[in-house]
Amino acid sequence: MKRVLIIAIAFLAFSCKKQEAIPAEKQAEPTTTEAAPSEGMPVEVQTPEQLGESIFKGKGTCVSCHKTDSKLIGPSLQDIAKMYKEKNGNIITFLKGESKPIVDPAQYALMQPNIVLTKTMTDEELKGLEAYVYSNLK
Repeated sequence: MKRVLIIAIAFLAFSCKKQEAIPAEKQAEPTTTEAAPSEGMPVEVQTPEQLGESIFKGKGTCVSCHKTDSKLIGPSLQDIAKMYKEKNGNIITFLKGESKPIVDPAQYALMQPNIVLTKTMTDEELKGLEAYVYSNLK
């Protein structure tokens, strides 16, 4: 059991991407994707689910431990969405480190490096992650 835990922690540590410091003026920019309007071209705006998916698969490194429909290291997105909905939990307060885990509390220690990362995310990014998790509810 100790070996599995040590391997899981090592995997998690190596899967976390190092965040670069972002200048304050860049942090205030909206995270929606908008193309510069030109004649005849519609403006493309990213939905919260699309933003959440890009964070989940990118800078959030969530995909290294969570899959959509099956347990990897952490619970599946479907299980997370189902449990938070059933228990009327708040995913955003969990990702801010302000509430205890509802799904698989025994694995919470493994998620600590990612909680440090999610605490630095904007409310818009956290709402996007929440929207993406709930979009996987079956």
